[in-house]
Amino acid sequence: MSVAKKEVKRVTTHVLQAMKLNGEKISMLTAYDYSSARILDEAGIDVLLVGDSASNVMAGHETTLPITLDQMIYHASSVIRGIKRCLVVVDLPFGSYQGNSRKALASAIRIMKESGAHTVKMEGGSEIADSISRVLSAGIPVMGHLGLTPQSIYKFGTYTVRAKEKEEAEKLIKDAQLLEELGCYAIVLEKIPAKLAQKVAKKVRIPVIGIGAGPHVDGQVLVTHDLLGITKDFNPRFLRRYLDLFSEIKGAVEQYITDVKNVDFPNDQEQY
Repeated sequence: MSVAKKEVKRVTTHVLQAMKLNGEKISMLTAYDYSSARILDEAGIDVLLVGDSASNVMAGHETTLPITLDQMIYHASSVIRGIKRCLVVVDLPFGSYQGNSRKALASAIRIMKESGAHTVKMEGGSEIADSISRVLSAGIPVMGHLGLTPQSIYKFGTYTVRAKEKEEAEKLIKDAQLLEELGCYAIVLEKIPAKLAQKVAKKVRIPVIGIGAGPHVDGQVLVTHDLLGITKDFNPRFLRRYLDLFSEIKGAVEQYITDVKNVDFPNDQEQY
């Protein structure tokens, strides 16, 4: 007699919208490989972001700018193979969509076709409206990203909090409303004042996910390597480290080295 498999309820853009309406917070983390994606998915994460932050935490670059479309597709493909239920969002990398809507569509199509991902994310507001519209016209869901936009770091010149001044705050609100009007299903707000983020979350009907944007939004996102303490030198105020894996892994490797040097590994039970 066969045993019926338990049905896995997939998280979709529609599910995220329902979560906002029901007041249920959305959990989101980054993933770049099969093994970590499998763990995070089984833990019950709602959304996994294949972020261009892979440029920093996986490749060691100072900024997110160097990572390529091919590399993003590689990471996204690995993540997709590790998940069963969560929504997978992939960053369109720098240079793959800005200022050219046709290129934006071609980049988004490659990500969707070659990786099997569910949606893409794009940084910016009115400046990239044409690119967002063209991608959406192909039926590809788009998550927006406002506030601190790391792909524009050389324009800002700093990673400091954005939209503290009235003019920039007003533009951010207008951009958020524009992203909703264009058809984006959600928006990430990065490193902006908590009161401004709360205002945006109330003004738009789509989910607003914050990183360094306070608690009064519809969900939170962190870089997994930061949350787990794999990274060591990045310590913004908004980051809560749930583990210190840097020290844990380092200690385990040091013990392994000692055991090998002392011929303590492998022991009698660890050989054939």
